[in-house]
Amino acid sequence: MIILGIVGILINGLAAFRLSKGQSINEKVVYLHLLEDVLGWVAVLVGAIVMHYTNLPQIDPILSVLIAIFILYNVFKNLKENFKIILQGTPQDLNLDKIHEAILSVPGVDNFHDCYAWIMDGQYHVLSIHLVVKDSDMNALEGIKTVTKNKLKTLGIDHSTIEFEQEGTDCDPC
Repeated sequence: MIILGIVGILINGLAAFRLSKGQSINEKVVYLHLLEDVLGWVAVLVGAIVMHYTNLPQIDPILSVLIAIFILYNVFKNLKENFKIILQGTPQDLNLDKIHEAILSVPGVDNFHDCYAWIMDGQYHVLSIHLVVKDSDMNALEGIKTVTKNKLKTLGIDHSTIEFEQEGTDCDPC
């Protein structure tokens, strides 16, 4: 048990260390899982050493409860951020006022509506918007789309979906 505990700590510890600088939610979750595995192996090692030298079998449930507390602490700590992603909340690190100003500064854009921004994995920002334009020429619209997407990229939007409308048209006739 002592040898297995040491091997488990080394292997999972190395993997956890390599993922410790992860930025996305997926990387953070895998890192926490590996850290929990390391703690499990530490519990195996400590339990094996204590039970080898003393008659204290209660050490196993005590260590298990401590690991469970650590896991629950991390679950509750990360729950808010994950719910915001699941519920497609607007990312706090986006300045919507600057995004609105940038969109209205694009030549050919008269107005906009149905502007929604959300985050996919803790890093990847997405935006969907309806642009109101006067011109209906496909080449002009393609130019407006390109300029708008480039401006959005400089403001932290990784992917945008743009729908065009002319003034006075109903975007949702159903």
